[in-house]
Amino acid sequence: MSPSVKVMNQPEAADLQAAERLTQTYEKMCTQMAKVIVGQNEVLKQVMIALFCQGHCILEGVPGLAKTLMISTIAQLLSLSFRRIQFTPDLMPSDITGTEILEEEEGTGKRRMKFVKGPIFGNLILGDEINRTPPKTQAALLQAMQEYKVTTAGVDYNLEKPFLVLGTQNPIEQEGTYPLPEAQLDRFMFKVTVGYPSFEEELAIAETTTASGLPTVNAMLAKQAILDIQQTVRKVLIGRSVAAYAVKLVRATRPKSDEAPDFVKKYLTWGAGPRACQAILLGAKAHALLDGRVHVSTEDIKYVAPPVLRHRLATSFRADSDGVTADHIVEKLFESVRAPMEK
Repeated sequence: MSPSVKVMNQPEAADLQAAERLTQTYEKMCTQMAKVIVGQNEVLKQVMIALFCQGHCILEGVPGLAKTLMISTIAQLLSLSFRRIQFTPDLMPSDITGTEILEEEEGTGKRRMKFVKGPIFGNLILGDEINRTPPKTQAALLQAMQEYKVTTAGVDYNLEKPFLVLGTQNPIEQEGTYPLPEAQLDRFMFKVTVGYPSFEEELAIAETTTASGLPTVNAMLAKQAILDIQQTVRKVLIGRSVAAYAVKLVRATRPKSDEAPDFVKKYLTWGAGPRACQAILLGAKAHALLDGRVHVSTEDIKYVAPPVLRHRLATSFRADSDGVTADHIVEKLFESVRAPMEK
């Protein structure tokens, strides 16, 4: 092979240095985030992993856990434009993508149609209570999330990258909601669970938020740096046995498959598709990169598998009766599907 020929998808010295810099930058981001948000470090990590993989997230948690504040703070840390869309039952698709208006040119008096961009034209999009709008409006996000463009009146309008959609859901109140269709759920790389803070964290929240205003945070990454990281993620090495482990985990979630264990056949009505394999491998690569490594281990696979799979598994009535959730299924899969090098 000629020395001038570049081998694709192989980490170079520059990639190793980028991994080390990213680890240091991520630690600084956590420090900056801690000025505004107490705790929730795992939520921040999973959102960052999704961003570096060009994925999207659903954040599920009860009201009052600072999900909106967290996302807007992340946008500041990353120098990204932030747009918030409050999903309501009367929200129309054009309220998200934009609409055409009749405009009169000054001087000539001629009239022409002009496209006014909607809030989808941003870098970090917060879809607040995304399950409170009808499927017609939910579907307006599909093309934008998958193709990074919006089509209106036969004209394509490209979205600026990086582009990340974060949809929030309230798990308590289900009255007046429209559960996301499986096809749209599958477009989200992660479903991130936002839990309650610990006693110490909640005490710190109560003391700091009632004493002074919110502190400012400093931007840690520029847009171009994020785009470069997205390319570096795909160069992270992953052994065939580790990749096969991820695929085995996904295939074991399909109850009609011979590879499914008995508890899957008992508690699931259907499992994850091939897109889950892609999400696990990409997420594992980004997780390794955040740790300063350019090779993936089985621990990286195990870290990203729950947020990738929990919204792609459909539990049966028997599972609901027995209190078995998708997360329980994933934990049991770790026990039944043997990882590489295990005996």
